[in-house]
Amino acid sequence: MGFRFRRSVRLLPGIRVNLGKRGASVSLGRRGAHVTIGPTGTRTTVGLPGTGLSYTHLEKPGTRAPAPVIAETGEAPARRGVGLWRLALLLGLGWLLYRMLSS
Repeated sequence: MGFRFRRSVRLLPGIRVNLGKRGASVSLGRRGAHVTIGPTGTRTTVGLPGTGLSYTHLEKPGTRAPAPVIAETGEAPARRGVGLWRLALLLGLGWLLYRMLSS
């Protein structure tokens, strides 16, 4: 079995510093939606509190696709960014459900 170390310190409401075996990271957000920036990349997590359901996206540093080049025909390449719309939609739905369930 491997050795594990993890310590989390709350600086302010919604801001947390996490210390671990691989380094330090910073988490921004609250229960239900937060972003963690650390040595392995940026992790965005959206969940429905109390249900155990969540969605996590990890963007590793240096793995972004290069910007597409416009073809010689003059047509613009297909647009990317569908993932951001999904994330925004999940954040909105998560927030809405959280507000409905907490009242």
